[in-house]
Amino acid sequence: MSYLKKLLKGVEIEWKPLGHEENGVAELSRGRVMSKEYLVENAGKYPVYSSQTANNGEIGKITSFDYDGEFITWTTDGANAGTVFHRTGKFSITNVCGLIKVKDIKELNYKFLFYWLSIEAKKHVYSGMGNPKLMSNQMAKIPIPVPALSIQKEIVRILDNFTELTAELTAELTARKKQYTFYKEQLFSFNEVEVEKEPLGVIGEFQRGKRFVKDDMIAEGVPCIHYGEMYTYYGTWTNKSKSFLSEELVEKKNLRVAENGDVVIVSAGETIEDIGMGTAWLSNEGVVIHDACFSYRSPLNPKYVAYFTRTKQFHDQIKKNISSGKISAINARGLEKALIPVPSPKEQERIVTILDKFDILTTSISEGLPKEIELRKKQYEYYRDLLLTFSKHEN
Repeated sequence: MSYLKKLLKGVEIEWKPLGHEENGVAELSRGRVMSKEYLVENAGKYPVYSSQTANNGEIGKITSFDYDGEFITWTTDGANAGTVFHRTGKFSITNVCGLIKVKDIKELNYKFLFYWLSIEAKKHVYSGMGNPKLMSNQMAKIPIPVPALSIQKEIVRILDNFTELTAELTAELTARKKQYTFYKEQLFSFNEVEVEKEPLGVIGEFQRGKRFVKDDMIAEGVPCIHYGEMYTYYGTWTNKSKSFLSEELVEKKNLRVAENGDVVIVSAGETIEDIGMGTAWLSNEGVVIHDACFSYRSPLNPKYVAYFTRTKQFHDQIKKNISSGKISAINARGLEKALIPVPSPKEQERIVTILDKFDILTTSISEGLPKEIELRKKQYEYYRDLLLTFSKHEN
């Protein structure tokens, strides 16, 4: 902190508009219309950026390019309006993107401008008529602080370090997830001579939940699992619920409960890929389950079963029994037919121990890489705001 205070102490700031013809620090322009057919017909090696944020905004590659060098682009229309990107190299942009070209790079560093606009641009988005927009005339009015170029470069260096660290952690997480998926499949690939496979319906039994709606759920009461939460909240196991129901409702509707050691399996979703994921319930208190879920009780290690339900081996078996439509679903008979390898309890525990380590590393928001990435993002945002707040108080 002492270094940052020293860096920013007494810094003189000149304020200039982003795009004013005479006093502006940059020239602003727009991209051009490019249809999907155009992208297909002119497929090549030079990226085309549009209004999306996924894949760094890239929607395709073509044989030509409109820009070559260092620039900043921003999204002009839609949900991502005001999102800025630092661009280098040969590329093109569509008509829902704007382009910023700095007039004098000896006065203003592109990366410094990018970091500043990543804070400021969103504040100027107009959301009237339900379609957010940040057109060139509004973008041009954004005031830009211009400290000495040496200060700009030092701020960029500090923020780049945070950005690079986050990128490295994200790449590490992606690699670990692939590794996790590989080992999860391998650990359930037994030699059939050594380990028999048996139908889930023979080893244990399924119980379907009963219907309740989201409006029934409250902050405290009897633990419950709504089927929609299986996709957004629950992992391989849990010992507490996100939602609750009143005791009166549970008794009135005679709702069904999964007990400690049961596996809750979701049986409905918008796509076939959504169906069949299981979560081991490990609380001593029972949990009410939705009618788009089953609880599965067996002598098998519940975590072992839950991990198995998240393998390709399991899903390949059940997908032929899933009925597709607006909502895809599977019934108990479809789940009962699935064959699961049944090794010794000791081997089940060994597999669970290995997969638990991967699970914590790749999904835990309290211990693993996701937590580390979240902390680094917050740290970056803190220092970004700190380093770029000094200019707000200067005139």
